[in-house]
Amino acid sequence: MSQKEASTRDRASFGMIASGALLALILVAGAVVYFTSSGDSDTDSAPPPPQAAGGTGFADPEVDLFGRRVDVPNNPAGQPLAQDPSARRAPSDPDWLTAAPSGTKDPHGWQRVYGASVPFSTSDGPSRIEDGLAVGYARTPQGAALAAAQITYRLNARPADRDLYVTQLRVSSTQLAAYDSALASDRLPEQQPEKVTRYFVASDAFKIDDYAEDLAIVRLASRGPVIEGKQLYAAMRMIMVWDDGDWRLKPATTTNTQTEYVESLAGWTTW
Repeated sequence: MSQKEASTRDRASFGMIASGALLALILVAGAVVYFTSSGDSDTDSAPPPPQAAGGTGFADPEVDLFGRRVDVPNNPAGQPLAQDPSARRAPSDPDWLTAAPSGTKDPHGWQRVYGASVPFSTSDGPSRIEDGLAVGYARTPQGAALAAAQITYRLNARPADRDLYVTQLRVSSTQLAAYDSALASDRLPEQQPEKVTRYFVASDAFKIDDYAEDLAIVRLASRGPVIEGKQLYAAMRMIMVWDDGDWRLKPATTTNTQTEYVESLAGWTTW
């Protein structure tokens, strides 16, 4: 098989593999949230503190499956960027629900964390790394979208990271028991191999279907296959809840799962 043919095959299979993997894991994962933060305040405005594990700064940037830049932080958990709260949108702004967070189009805006590409903004978080987790998102639509992408991709890259589940997901005791059962039977890998994480590339766009101060319905669209000359995007719907000062992911169930393919990103917000 030629390099061009292999690349075409990878691009065509991306949407089905990546969205399927994300959906399957979220259906299995369950957690009780135990999180302590500074309350309902917005993200920190000061530069992020140095990260003890893995250091700070970045190695040489790389490219993803689609030839797009992705930065490689020296800290495997990621390197938060200095925050500028004045760059956030306000509810009175006409693009409150549709604006992109600042910084994601700049170098370091997408970082490879445990093999997955996740977004870091300079306006809406995450503002810091705590115990290997990205936390400190703004209480804005943009903050909810950032948290959705970060949490979803991290939990798929490291399925057996229980600290992530119990901190950044909001689930029932039944869901937690199901997750712990899967963990005890060694059905969840500590780290997905590169042959899996290479498909966890940056999503192309997001859309806020509904937003309130305590709940946001977010959809992420990722490039999928080209069928009959049309580029399709795998769009996955996620429910984010504001809990104890930060955004959490409410795992999908058979009743609130919604994954579809869309032919256009018109009306979506590109990162």
